[in-house]
Amino acid sequence: MGLITAVLVGMGLYFLYDGKWGYPKTNAIADEKVWFEKEVQGSFEKAQKEGTLDAWLESAKAKSWPTGSDGEPPKWISYATPRNLPEDPKRYTQEEIDGQFWWGYGTLGMAAIGAISFLLNFRKTLRLEADHFVADNGTVVRFADVFRVDKRKWDDKGLAYAYYRVDGSGPERKAVIDDLKYHKAFRILDSILSQFKGELIEKVAEEEDETESQETESDPNVTS
Repeated sequence: MGLITAVLVGMGLYFLYDGKWGYPKTNAIADEKVWFEKEVQGSFEKAQKEGTLDAWLESAKAKSWPTGSDGEPPKWISYATPRNLPEDPKRYTQEEIDGQFWWGYGTLGMAAIGAISFLLNFRKTLRLEADHFVADNGTVVRFADVFRVDKRKWDDKGLAYAYYRVDGSGPERKAVIDDLKYHKAFRILDSILSQFKGELIEKVAEEEDETESQETESDPNVTS
């Protein structure tokens, strides 16, 4: 959780940086290219038509402008390369710039929620012992008492549920094994399953029903 929060903070700051400085800077380069095409290339073509190209060349050299070659007008790339400017600068709309702020503040808001959750659960742990584990609320769950394990969400969300009865009797209880929240919680699940003989739920029922339906439709021996 702490790592995810840190990543969200980094992403949020990156979005805000682009909105405040990155995108405007890129737009400034796009503006500079427009200026180049109008002032540098435009004045070159004007001087060429008026027959004052020699004077223009001297003025361009004094201003460190590219002068072109073989009567061709100066190219933007000749101006951009020594200044480390992109050959084809992108122009961002105001909507795109505003979007960076929305993404930035939204991501930082998610990071704040993650940070609060992290602090609230900072002292909570899952502890693995030889024949049992201790849940984050302090409850001791013996492996022998677990009669059902639901790991349908394990691959996607790192969540598994261990159902148990204390000493094998009494009301059904559930312990959550959260590998996203608690580092190496998978070891607890592995320890349970290594000696488990109860009910193991691994697939989502909807997926099973869909698979059975597809098999029925493809079986020529099945009639409705």
